[in-house]
Amino acid sequence: PGHRKLSSLRRAPQADGTRPVSILSGNGGLYVPQELRRGADGVMTGFAFPGSLVAVYEMFVAGKADAAEDLYDVYLPLIRHEQQFGLGLALRKETLRRQGVLRSAKSRDPGPSLDADDLLELQRLFDRLVLKLKVAGHPIPEGLDN
Repeated sequence: PGHRKLSSLRRAPQADGTRPVSILSGNGGLYVPQELRRGADGVMTGFAFPGSLVAVYEMFVAGKADAAEDLYDVYLPLIRHEQQFGLGLALRKETLRRQGVLRSAKSRDPGPSLDADDLLELQRLFDRLVLKLKVAGHPIPEGLDN
């Protein structure tokens, strides 16, 4: 749900006796910190670095919301990059291939293939991610540490 609806759903049991429900956020991971602050119970979205979202969630529920958002911010350029219309799945598959999760990043037709420019952009984002993670003292995801 949107942020306001999420807040409304969270307040409903106290306001009118509505049965509490579990709320998992998706939205491509674009608003994870805001959704957690408004009462989402967790995150269920596609992203090529799911461990990062698990870490953000765990930090958040441990009362380290600012640290969680700092880690989230490090990954945000890649979260955003994966949301490209028509190309996002190909980007995610290539990222998962580099991490050793997939043997091939090929998409079935009529799915897109990444061109040299796409791969260069992705590598630049990976390089920047690695630098930011090192500075922040966070682990480097497998496949990016070379």
